[in-house]
Amino acid sequence: MSTIIIQHDDCLRHNPGPGHPESPQRIKAVMSGLEGLKGLEILPAPRATAEQILRVHPQEFWADITANEPAEGVYKIDVDTFLSNGSADAALRASGAMCFAIDQVLDNKALRAFCAVRPPGHHSEQAVAMGFCLLNHVAIGAMHALQRPDIERVAIIDFDVHHGNGTQAIFEHNPSVMYVSSHQLPLYPGTGQAGETGCGNILNLPLAPGDGGKSFRHAWSTTGLPAIHRFAPDLILISAGFDAHVRDPLAQIELQDADYHWITDQLCDLSDDSSGGRVVSILEGGYDLEALAGASRAHVQALAR
Repeated sequence: MSTIIIQHDDCLRHNPGPGHPESPQRIKAVMSGLEGLKGLEILPAPRATAEQILRVHPQEFWADITANEPAEGVYKIDVDTFLSNGSADAALRASGAMCFAIDQVLDNKALRAFCAVRPPGHHSEQAVAMGFCLLNHVAIGAMHALQRPDIERVAIIDFDVHHGNGTQAIFEHNPSVMYVSSHQLPLYPGTGQAGETGCGNILNLPLAPGDGGKSFRHAWSTTGLPAIHRFAPDLILISAGFDAHVRDPLAQIELQDADYHWITDQLCDLSDDSSGGRVVSILEGGYDLEALAGASRAHVQALAR
């Protein structure tokens, strides 16, 4: 079975404004980085349905997002997070990509998937859009997967350099979902201390500024991967942020493309043992375009091995 790439041009319509790091050019960089890779099938992302969104976000929250979308210019949600004309459609396509990719994998139409979509999602809490994020796509995907009778446990792995506070908050009382995150501390949003464990389903692996691949691999090898193995998920979802790359301007973790290939390869090995090899990944952060292209390529090469 092939590895599928899910995308849609509507994800280019979300435009936070000149100079904002979360720009439409990010998707173009990712797709450029994937050029020439063998064994990939590119499919269009559908829009998420209201039913899929409302499993995670209150109706009033999404109604506010759509009501505040401007006809032109930008609407400021907070200092980092903006709406433009087309933002709601972009977010719907991103959440829809995740749900569609999960269905493709669980229906044995593909083995693994990468959703090349934006805006990112892992900072969005149930009723708070923040950190460039509107909808929490990986959370919507996890809840979508759990509707199926053959899926009882979902593991969400997050190696974005920023802690996914939204994903943690959504699932910290849900033992059916394990959330494991490596991230830089101190750094936005300030959550993700090792002592934050939810109902025993949260594992945070904070890294210090200046840490590189050796520390990253040690944390995952000794703590993160063994914990996921014990959880024995029926499905692995990845919040794939590439902003821990040494070139990225927003943080100080010094990963290389090879580190992203390594962690993805390790997760695929783990999924072979617990979940029939099924892995679905979605783009989160990554704000140096050259680094984003190279790291995305390394990540997808490991998915498509």
